[in-house]
Amino acid sequence: MASRSVNKVILIGHLGRDAETKFTQSGVAMTRFSVATNRRIKDSQTGEWRDETDWVNVVLWRQENLAQYLQKGKQVYVEGRIQTRSYEDKDKKKVYATEVVADDVILLSGGGAPREEGAMSPPPQSRAAGAPRSKPAEPEDTSFDMGITDDDVPF
Repeated sequence: MASRSVNKVILIGHLGRDAETKFTQSGVAMTRFSVATNRRIKDSQTGEWRDETDWVNVVLWRQENLAQYLQKGKQVYVEGRIQTRSYEDKDKKKVYATEVVADDVILLSGGGAPREEGAMSPPPQSRAAGAPRSKPAEPEDTSFDMGITDDDVPF
């Protein structure tokens, strides 16, 4: 058996609060935010469908200018890894925190930095240092429009 492992997280959800950027003592930017993801489940007792929400804390390093775009309610794509860390609280009690350390964050819902002419720029994207860059998206081919809308996508 190979000794490989995978720690990969992909989230698409909505920001639960505005992102906050702080700086470490050495001046490295650390941006934190939370992402809400929803799923529909059927209640086993009533048979009714209901939504359940999971909240995920995300940390993004070295992207100090991104926080201004990450505002509560906006939809984001986050790609990264799960990390659990521990620290001592003010009562000297050991506390564990599990969070996603983001490699990529892409704003999916509207708005970006305004251009000089007043038009909106494409959504900002962050990429961790050394991460591979994906090739630019191909132009969308609309020659075979089948009437599929966002409502047809299951997520």
